[in-house]
Amino acid sequence: MAKGPRVGDQAPDFELEGTDGRFHLSEHRGERVVLLFYPGDETPVCTKQFCSYRDRADDMSSLDAMVVGVSGQDVESHRDFIDHHGLTVPLLADPDKAVAKLYGVTRPVLGTQRATFIIDANGTVAWCKIHALGLDYVSVDELTEALAGVPAAPVV
Repeated sequence: MAKGPRVGDQAPDFELEGTDGRFHLSEHRGERVVLLFYPGDETPVCTKQFCSYRDRADDMSSLDAMVVGVSGQDVESHRDFIDHHGLTVPLLADPDKAVAKLYGVTRPVLGTQRATFIIDANGTVAWCKIHALGLDYVSVDELTEALAGVPAAPVV
């Protein structure tokens, strides 16, 4: 199984379709990006995770970071998931799991493993958490704490 990037590594660039249109990671240089890899739309833990972000939308918007979810379902499934629960985080479709593979977060049977990567303004992995079982997730408070140690502007 391929390993993904570690803290201090350049984040692998990618481009995916999403609920807010195309997302190209390199177009977000100069800002922090949070990649939330998750197993699937409408699954119990994933629903709880993204609803917790919705319920704290004000806190999420104050993170000063672009936050996106990434999983293997298509954009239509993601739109249905967002509409069904009133979610506020844009979701990216990775149906062949190519991006999950780039980041080393694919698992047999499960598909995409729950993981969070924070990419700094220079495009470097600044923080990551990969969940062994995927039964928990990074909370808004944990994201806030992790982002506190990541500069919001590029380091010159």
